[in-house]
Amino acid sequence: MILGLRTTIYKVSDLDKAKEWYAKAFEVKPYFDEPYYVGLNIGGFELGLQPEENSATNKTENVLSYWGVEDIEKAYQKLIDLGAISHEKPTNVGGELMVATVKCPWGNIIGIIYNPYFKIETQ
Repeated sequence: MILGLRTTIYKVSDLDKAKEWYAKAFEVKPYFDEPYYVGLNIGGFELGLQPEENSATNKTENVLSYWGVEDIEKAYQKLIDLGAISHEKPTNVGGELMVATVKCPWGNIIGIIYNPYFKIETQ
C-alpha cells in the first residue's frame, strides 16, 4: 500500500551552498548532513539535497513537487528575494487554490501551493 509522499530530492552542484540556501528558503536546519546527502524536514516531509556530478543547465520539468504554504504571495516573494528565478508567478487554478514555481540557483523547480481544501490524513 502506498503511504504517501516521503521525500523530494533536488540535485545540486554545490551541496554546501545549496544547504545554506534551502535552510534559509524553508526556515529549517538540516536534520541529516553528510557529504553525499542533506535532509531537511519540511512539515513532516523530507526535502533531500544530493550532489550532482554532471550539472545540467536545463533540468527536466516532467515532475513537480509543490510545498504547502499559507500565504503564496509572501512565500513566492521570499524565494525570489533569496535569489530564485520566477518560473510561474502565483496563479489561481480554481476556487481558492493557488500555485507558483521558481527555479533555485541550481536550476531545480520548486513548487509552492496554497490549498485550503487539502488536509493531511494520518493513519
